[in-house]
Amino acid sequence: MDRRDVERLPGMAGLIQGADHVDVHTMDGTGSVADVAAALLSHRPGWMVSLWKVRTVLLRLLGQGGRIVPEPACLTGATLPMSEGDKASFLTVIRSDGETHWVAGAGESHLDAEVGVVAEPLAGGRKRFHVVTVVRYRNPAGRIYFNVIRPFHHLVVESALRAALRRGRKGD
Repeated sequence: MDRRDVERLPGMAGLIQGADHVDVHTMDGTGSVADVAAALLSHRPGWMVSLWKVRTVLLRLLGQGGRIVPEPACLTGATLPMSEGDKASFLTVIRSDGETHWVAGAGESHLDAEVGVVAEPLAGGRKRFHVVTVVRYRNPAGRIYFNVIRPFHHLVVESALRAALRRGRKGD
């Protein structure tokens, strides 16, 4: 999916302006935007906790200060914060219509990032879910950091989206 296609997704207009990195992971499934976003934020297998710890060390090496491993979110579609400015784990909600998209972001000393969950309706009550990641580097450490973690970022997003959609099937 190219940047023009991302801009056409519900809730994404203007989000990628000035971005240094944009990626989209797409899978089909059932559930709501809130269900999938909540499951993404709540997904925290042991290997992912280990990656958070490595992230802390990497940021210290890059001179970006100490970081803690955030507590895993225990969210559901019903408890996911949906209003602009609400905190959802370590992210802050930027926009959501409750139906087609949910977007949240976080800023740190080295980069700013947003994540969006978008649902497009398909036949038979299924949906095509897109998880959009947008990154803007604040300094050279942000570029170095993100390019080191990029392969792991893709693994994390794919794993979390797959788990979110499995969770949705269990609720069917």
